[in-house]
Amino acid sequence: MVLSAPLRWLRGLVLLGVAAAAQAVPYVPTSDDQVVERLPLRASDRAARELTELRTLWRRDPTDVAAAVRLAAAYIDQAGAEGDPRYVGYAQSALQQWWSLPDPPASVRVMRAIVLQYGHRFDDALADLAAAVQQDPDDALAWAWITAIHLVRADLDRAREACEHLAELAPDLVGAACHAQIDALTGHATQAATSLRVALKADPDADAALRLWALTRLAETEERRGDAAAAERAYRDALALRVPDVYLLAAYADFLLDHGRAAGVLPLLKDHARADVLLLRLAIAAKAVQDPQRDALARELAARFEAARARGDTSHRKEESRFALAVQGQAERALTLARANYEQQRELADARIVLEAALAARQRAAAQPVLQWMASTGIESPVLRGLAAQLQELP
Repeated sequence: MVLSAPLRWLRGLVLLGVAAAAQAVPYVPTSDDQVVERLPLRASDRAARELTELRTLWRRDPTDVAAAVRLAAAYIDQAGAEGDPRYVGYAQSALQQWWSLPDPPASVRVMRAIVLQYGHRFDDALADLAAAVQQDPDDALAWAWITAIHLVRADLDRAREACEHLAELAPDLVGAACHAQIDALTGHATQAATSLRVALKADPDADAALRLWALTRLAETEERRGDAAAAERAYRDALALRVPDVYLLAAYADFLLDHGRAAGVLPLLKDHARADVLLLRLAIAAKAVQDPQRDALARELAARFEAARARGDTSHRKEESRFALAVQGQAERALTLARANYEQQRELADARIVLEAALAARQRAAAQPVLQWMASTGIESPVLRGLAAQLQELP
């Protein structure tokens, strides 16, 4: 079966990688007419035109399921492109007619699940997705998000099972990339990179958003193999597609920071500080190169974290942990945040900040859950292995 959902929706497999790019408890306007802030969309932008058209259709009949789901999907897509969680709130607002129903239409269940996972309500999201695929086993979007959530929770067996379903419904490149990201976590990074390169070469005319997703997966896999040159080529190929994507920008910024090239992060992200995950990397880079804006960036990011806590939003703990460690130099606080985050999210980046904070705080025992995870998966990562080795040397 050919994938029926827009390929860009498969960004669900990516959105959960770096705090979902826009990961935060979404703010939900009381009505669609409420102006929270003018978002930076120009009238000439394709996304702006599409959102305007979809809002118009939805306002004509807010009970039209198809119109509401299409509008919510467009908002989610924009959240992934810009890293602004308000779009997720707008998506929830579009679904208000069915939001509290125990048994809404399957398409609403899927969109509700996507919104729920932004607030780390993974169990609720998986329940909706399970109901959706029970009703329609060929729902590729639902299988994509089931895979993504299981990956975030490091439940690799269930992720692989969901990936098998997705691969049967999607283009070959989707299936190859889905399997590759799991292989890269289980000691088979070389095999994963090879399969991705073959799949990309076999489908040169694939949708740009899909190629970006696959190239980003390839870049991260090459990093885990320790091949920095191959990783950079893949990152640059992805950036050359000029598809707005916060995850890609964050991943490449991290690559630059890891290789002592913090100066390159500033021009890369200077126009993207709206997204917290990108502002974080700007602040880290600015401190590293002693940029004059370093203190202002740190204050802005601290204020955002404080505002999130005031709202009861704890979904930024990974980012706040990294900020506390890399910018503020608060190792103990960073470790507390990192361990709390690791209880919910267990991807490579979540594991890494636990190891870094535990090392800085000189608390080897605090990193034991991550060390056990590394041993059980056989994950290949020079960075993680280096941190683990340093931890083992602590008294």
